[in-house]
Amino acid sequence: MHETREILKKIRRLELRTNRLVDSMFAGSYHSVFKGRGMNFEEVREYHPGDEIRAIDWNVTARMNAPFVKKFTEERELTVMLVVDVSASGNFGSVESSKRELAAEVAAILAFSAIRNNDKVGLLLFTDEVELFIHPKKGRLHILRLIREMLYFSPKRRGTNIATALEYLNKVVTRRAVVFLISDFMDEGYERPLSVTSRRHDLISIPVVDPGEEVLPDVGIVTLEDPETGEQTDVNTSSRALRGAYLALEERRKKEIDRQFHKLGIDMIPLHTDEDYLPVLRAFFDRREQRQLAS
Repeated sequence: MHETREILKKIRRLELRTNRLVDSMFAGSYHSVFKGRGMNFEEVREYHPGDEIRAIDWNVTARMNAPFVKKFTEERELTVMLVVDVSASGNFGSVESSKRELAAEVAAILAFSAIRNNDKVGLLLFTDEVELFIHPKKGRLHILRLIREMLYFSPKRRGTNIATALEYLNKVVTRRAVVFLISDFMDEGYERPLSVTSRRHDLISIPVVDPGEEVLPDVGIVTLEDPETGEQTDVNTSSRALRGAYLALEERRKKEIDRQFHKLGIDMIPLHTDEDYLPVLRAFFDRREQRQLAS
């Protein structure tokens, strides 16, 4: 019972914090950046000077012997899918928040922004298999359920398979959606399904990085364990050559991830557990707005 109360308190605190940020910074930007799927016909009315000639309804115009135009309104409702990596490596955190906790907080901001704009939000949690799929819905209680699952869901598996998650998403979400893919991307061989998803949906990648994984500290001989495979290795971190090789390997991995996203034209929101995510999130919305103004 005590554990349940603590979980509810943490979710409530996260709701209050993210709702304040949505109110102050993101709700308006979200509305302007993510447009509806199309236009809905609303009514026919008399033509007024300045109306689009292309909007004239010629059948009604002929019947009424005066020009009439069709009026359309934007179809606002969107489907937003949060596709979140819950593999064992996400539990790593060398600072205050783990990668999974940071992912859940940013996802909560996106989810609350979506329901403020009357959009539906769904959730897909994955490891090296799809662990949980929650159909898109609206409403505060639904979003609180998604937050609880992102924070506390206990996966059966430990590995990562991004391709499997995207292939499943493409099968079950048939209408175009806004898809936020949140992962540390410690995986390979997912470029083809990534390409398919980016064509079918508005795909945004959110790589989550912890500084403790980027640099090998000089602390002598230690036993390192792969959180996803459980494999253990003794390494001498005092070796400058080893630390340099590790750093070079991480740099190559990050560059390859960036290359894939850039090649496919996928927007990216890079998150670091030791940095404030607000400027990065704000910059993403600003880039999107500028791009729409320019198009």
